Amino acid sequence: MEKSNLAMDLSALRQEYNCEGLIKKDLALDPFHQFEKWFKQYTQANLPEPNAMVLATVSERGEPSTRLVLLKYFDKQGFVFFTNYKSKKAKQIEKNSNVALLFPWFPLERQVKIQGTASKISITESLAYFVSRPRGSQIGAWCSHQSTVVSSRSILENSYEELKIKFQNKTIPLPSFWGGYRVVPKQFEFWQGRSNRLHDRFTYSSTDDDHWSIDRLSP
Repeated sequence: MEKSNLAMDLSALRQEYNCEGLIKKDLALDPFHQFEKWFKQYTQANLPEPNAMVLATVSERGEPSTRLVLLKYFDKQGFVFFTNYKSKKAKQIEKNSNVALLFPWFPLERQVKIQGTASKISITESLAYFVSRPRGSQIGAWCSHQSTVVSSRSILENSYEELKIKFQNKTIPLPSFWGGYRVVPKQFEFWQGRSNRLHDRFTYSSTDDDHWSIDRLSP
């Protein structure tokens, strides 16, 4: 067997950050309002996938796992996404509810990090979102046994077609194994790229039910 000599030197890949900086007096007192402001700015810039976020979970053995999921709504109660309750992420959340979110808004030279705890939302809330999904996505939720090994794509496609026939001219019910999670934040970090790697970083830490302390971090 030929020995691989694969090696990639990426040290020359550099990008200077030149966007406007971030100062404490310009921050909202409430991190949810600050997040809403940045989210709207990203959306108004017509940039792709503003609601795409990296979700980090940890197994019982302390092994981290990350994946991209889509934020579907947020309010003062937290950040909500949907998934299969038998997926790897769901099993890890069941054992360890501490999670982290990352919004990589690099076109604006920004990141938002959120640490908190995840828990299932009510069936009523999950159903309200499920019925709003395109019919194809509803069927997809039924035919995918998320994170399990599947031998070929044709198995998925055949399952989809069978379910499509089964539910033809019928209301597609909410799967018992599918629904939402709400991440309740304990800490936010807003990161703005600056020149010479002297980035602006501010954390919001929860002090009680409705108050947050704001601190600047060294880059």
